[in-house]
Amino acid sequence: MNKEFAVIGLGRFGGSIVRELVELDCDVLAIDIDEELVNEYQDIATRSVVANTTEEQVLKDLGLRNFDNVIVAIGDNIQESILTTLLLKDIGVKRVTVKAKNNYHARVLEKIGADLVVHPERDMGRRVAHKLTSSSVIDYLELSDHHSIAEYIAGSKIEGHSLLDLNFRQKFGLSVIAIKRSDDILINPDPKIKIRKDDILIIIGEDDDLNQFEKKVML
Repeated sequence: MNKEFAVIGLGRFGGSIVRELVELDCDVLAIDIDEELVNEYQDIATRSVVANTTEEQVLKDLGLRNFDNVIVAIGDNIQESILTTLLLKDIGVKRVTVKAKNNYHARVLEKIGADLVVHPERDMGRRVAHKLTSSSVIDYLELSDHHSIAEYIAGSKIEGHSLLDLNFRQKFGLSVIAIKRSDDILINPDPKIKIRKDDILIIIGEDDDLNQFEKKVML
């Protein structure tokens, strides 16, 4: 079953998360107080609504308690960001991810219970989306508009198989450029090497191919 996310705040940062989550086949509720912004995402998000998220009853009416993760991506209004986060935790949302404007804002968010505080200057929307949708994603670095390097932790689906058997290049168009194993790092690893549980695979490829790989192998 697809994971369900709600994104509050549809500026550049929140909008990029909505788009990437949709690309990863997630159900996304897009929320903003600005009707014009909400209209932009009517044909992108699973559902988009105009709402003031600083009102507790509004959050309850939207059923946000039932979502896997609520992302608060409110722009420059720190007060609205803090109040929305506080209310989300009060109504029982299990995981709240919040965009912080500065270090002071981040410290306040952590104190009121935010589960993950994101600094946009360090964590772009696409990187965050991948880390949220898969516990196998360790890091995600954009190289260009269409290519990225991602780090994945090996799970049961690939444990015990060799890179030759897995054949990621033929199946997904991806290249494993290194494997982190305990304190060692294997550069350009031998294709006959067997993958161990908790190995970290460093993979390079096109974004669409990485998305398919995550959905079919790593989720």
